[in-house]
Amino acid sequence: MQNTGHEPDATFITHEPCPSCGSKDNLARYSDGHGYCFGCQHYEKGTEMEEAQSNGSLDTFPILQTTKSREQEIVLTQGEVKALSKRKITKETCNKFDYRVGTHFGNKCQIANYKLGNKIIAQKIRYPNKQFAWVGSGTDAGLFGQHLWKEGGKMLCVTEGEIDCMSLSQVQGNTWAVVSVKNGAQGAKKNIQQNLEWVESYETVVFMFDNDKAGIEAAESCASILTPGKAKIATLPLKDANDMLVEDRGKELLQAMWNARTYRPDGIVGGEDLWKTVSTNETFYSVDYPFQGLTEKTHGLRKSELTCITAGSGIGKSALVREIGYNLITKGEKVGFIMLEETVKRTALGLMGLHLNKPLHLGNIPTEDNSLRDAFDFCIGNGRTYFYDSFGSTSIDNLLNRIRFLAQGAECDWIILDHLSIVVSGLGDGDERRLIDNAMTSLATIVQETGIGLLLVSHLKRPSGDKGHEEGATTSLSQLRGSHAIAQLSDMVLSLERNQQGDDPNLTTVRVLKNRFSGETGVACHCLYTPETGRMTETNPEFNEEGVEEF
Repeated sequence: MQNTGHEPDATFITHEPCPSCGSKDNLARYSDGHGYCFGCQHYEKGTEMEEAQSNGSLDTFPILQTTKSREQEIVLTQGEVKALSKRKITKETCNKFDYRVGTHFGNKCQIANYKLGNKIIAQKIRYPNKQFAWVGSGTDAGLFGQHLWKEGGKMLCVTEGEIDCMSLSQVQGNTWAVVSVKNGAQGAKKNIQQNLEWVESYETVVFMFDNDKAGIEAAESCASILTPGKAKIATLPLKDANDMLVEDRGKELLQAMWNARTYRPDGIVGGEDLWKTVSTNETFYSVDYPFQGLTEKTHGLRKSELTCITAGSGIGKSALVREIGYNLITKGEKVGFIMLEETVKRTALGLMGLHLNKPLHLGNIPTEDNSLRDAFDFCIGNGRTYFYDSFGSTSIDNLLNRIRFLAQGAECDWIILDHLSIVVSGLGDGDERRLIDNAMTSLATIVQETGIGLLLVSHLKRPSGDKGHEEGATTSLSQLRGSHAIAQLSDMVLSLERNQQGDDPNLTTVRVLKNRFSGETGVACHCLYTPETGRMTETNPEFNEEGVEEF
């Protein structure tokens, strides 16, 4: 059986160099003596510590003395109560906590006595090389200093180590309840859980751990298990409380304690913290659409927004997003194209055709001059345009990875995904509504995670009645195919309407169905598709809101 690095009833003591892989601190030493390297999985039995103790190699292993039962006599290290001059901790403070200096098996050490009432039940031995050992039952020991304070006080402060505990206590005259977890940041949450009833008896609990990643995470982890609103987290300008004391910044240390902020889980923000946010004018970066009316109605394209473009079959969704993509390229933006219904060559020729005002995909490729190369260099070979080469259905996880790469690896600000139905078809068999819900949630999440602007093409379901979308039926949010999540999670929803059976089958009405930014909805513009050029251009026919010609 593979060793997992932790034996039953063993508690973490310290980090050590690993003799196998050479890491400086990947090997964790536990209270039963065994060691485990989280880098290379090197494992050492507890008996190796006993051998180290017998031959005196204390620079390699900490010393451990335990009793088989609580009733047996504990061989204590006496030591002497004296000031810790380098730490600027007074003799009075050391006497308060019964923190001593002495020797253990001939090695100089500091001794933190853990008590139950007035009886010492365990000692934590600290050596000059910063390794630790336990005498007595470290597992049964409570928090350091816990015996000094009664239950049910106003405020309790918890630090990451014994030295910091005494430092904070000293600057407040050793009058307020201060304790320390016994196994540092890694064992902090477990220490608090083991003494939760006593900790919870205080009205306020301030966690003042080291000002580093491990300390910050440990403080939040401990605070999360207390009654909501009870825990506070103090922030220090230096690494820890003792550093503050040594630098004669005791007043700031106290201020940090009193200014500790109430712990709130990620995503919860107190209103009192929002003044700077609400009092600062926010500048929205936006890019114009290729159509003036659409830009005026929507105030342009913005990053960190999901824009859904929808229409019936054959109305021109792909043509519209291609126009928008080309417009972004002309403005120097980086754009990623994920056109799942066509080849990369078709997408590239479509963009180049817009530049040349020729439908190149129909075979009208010029060969007599350099115009084709010029179009390629401008649209495709500019270092700002990227394509996903995958025709047909694809898994959502694979697609999300490609979007994440385009956003973070290629630094694309805008991504066009055509279309949602193919994404859903890659999710396998199942309820279409649920699949669309999951896909939309994933896409909306990655938009916020990466900050991109995502243009997503989606289909409409056929409206009720005799008139279909290909006959110019007015669109609505309720017609989005498959799930309400499309409308709910999109920041902007644009629809296209065209009467393919009417007098002008190439005239398209662009309607805003949802506009989370400004709330403005309704017809934004009319676009005319010209087959000879392959372009959609804005036009201003005399049409009313319903798209019915006025005479």
